[in-house]
Amino acid sequence: MAETLEETFRDEALGTVERLLGRACKRDLSIATAESCTGGLLAALLTDIPDCSHAFERGFVVYTPEAKSELLSIPLERIERYGVVSREIAEDMAQGTLKASHADIALSVTGFAGPGAPEDEEGLVHLACARRGMNIDHRENHFGAIGRAGIRRATIDVALDMLERAVEL
Repeated sequence: MAETLEETFRDEALGTVERLLGRACKRDLSIATAESCTGGLLAALLTDIPDCSHAFERGFVVYTPEAKSELLSIPLERIERYGVVSREIAEDMAQGTLKASHADIALSVTGFAGPGAPEDEEGLVHLACARRGMNIDHRENHFGAIGRAGIRRATIDVALDMLERAVEL
């Protein structure tokens, strides 16, 4: 049976998203996302706030290595070398998102929401946030086997925190 996020999560997250987008609008900054294990959840939240549409530029759901390569210009050889869930690929995803968009800030997420192959660490998630002209912020999280919904929820919380910090720079 598929695990879904409860409605209360969306309601709780929307307060943070509204504050984030309000600040981005005041600073005339736009955001783009590249998501793997969250499957577009972050982009969905960023488009739920009325009157802030200009702050969200676009989103990429890049679930496969091929999608990461084709849409974000990450060489497949690099994905094979570092692994699809790694700091290097998360940072490449953020940089690729900036190159493939007009956004000022890009947030990427790649991870194992589980359950998966035995060699995959369930709950391992890498996020990277890039702002044009600045260093990339990276976070590695080990959420553990808390279920797909739990991992996605925890990941969104980290992503929103990273975006808030990037907007304030």
